[in-house]
Order: sequence, then C-alpha cells, then structure tokens
Amino acid sequence: MTGVTRADGVNRPVGTPLAWADVKGNAVTGAIARERQAVPGATGREPEISPASLASPRLRLRPDRSGVALLDGGWWPRSADPATELPRLILALDERHGRITRVMLGAADWNASRPRRIRVDGPAGSRVVRLGWFASMPAGLLTAISANGERTDLVTIPPGTGEQDAAAAMEQAAQAGNREHAPAILAGITAAAVRQNGQALIRG
Repeated sequence: MTGVTRADGVNRPVGTPLAWADVKGNAVTGAIARERQAVPGATGREPEISPASLASPRLRLRPDRSGVALLDGGWWPRSADPATELPRLILALDERHGRITRVMLGAADWNASRPRRIRVDGPAGSRVVRLGWFASMPAGLLTAISANGERTDLVTIPPGTGEQDAAAAMEQAAQAGNREHAPAILAGITAAAVRQNGQALIRG
C-alpha cells in the first residue's frame, strides 16, 4: 500500500486517514477508528446546501507546519449551524492545506442538524465533502482530512465568545509552541469569562 509522508516525517497509508497514530496527542483517531458509528441524530440525507455568508472565516492558522504541534490553528465560527459555517472554512483550508475531503466534528459543539455530507461551491466548481460526527471527539476539536491524507486539527471557538477572548484563543492555537489541547483552550476562555463577570459584579 502506498503512503503519504506528512511534514512531521511519519508515513500515513493513503485511504485510511482514521487509522494512523495521532502524533499531536489529540486522542481522536484511535477512538474514532474503534467507534465508526453514526452519532444519534446524524442524517444521511442529500448534501446540506446553505446560502453561506460571503464573509471570510475567522481563522488563524499556524504559518509553519514543518514541525509537530498539538494544533494547526483556531477557528471562530459565527453560528452553530454546520451547513452555514463549514463551506467557508473548507475553502480556506483548501488554499492552505490542500483539497479537503472529510471533516470530523464533535457532536456537542454544533446544532442538532448533523448533516453527513455538505456541498461546497468553490472556484473549481461544486463538490460534496463528507462529515463525521463523533461523541468521542475532544471538546472543541475539528479535524479536516485532505485528499493526500494530511490532517488539520483546529480548536473551534464557541460563536458567542467575546472578540478579545476568541482572538487570544486562536492566536494561542496557531503558535508553534502551544502546549494546550483544544479542551484546555476552551477551559481558558470559560475561566476568563468568569473572571470578567466577577470583576463586573465587584465594580457594580
């Protein structure tokens, strides 16, 4: 079987993106490979089509992928609707990391629609990208798989996060020296919001 060598020097077998060891330690691939079943509520109907906004995705990516890092960046969607938000993200990742063919998401991070396929309209025409919904995904983690088997791991910032906290979290996730997984970054956002609310009560 032929393979694809990632920037981290590890050869990944083509066609089996869920089976390789996760060198970033994001605890995704092994659990998902064992699970491999649909999350309740996920729909296998025709690809979701949404009049997605033309606004660019609020995305911060690691500029240099030559080394191993826990995350490749952060993304701050404007809503919890995957049909609206994902096409913009996929097109942006196409430009940086190659043609995206599959996206894996945590069921708890989005609304209950959970489409299994989504149509993406890009400069090269329309295509369908498969979506996988998994209860075992770490909180906030989104993994995109490109046509060559390469993966991109992003922390997904909740849409209702304040601009300052969201920007700081995306910046942290895009740093080569980041040592925090997606759940820890989200926990930091929550802690910052609690501190801000406490200070506001004190001042009030």
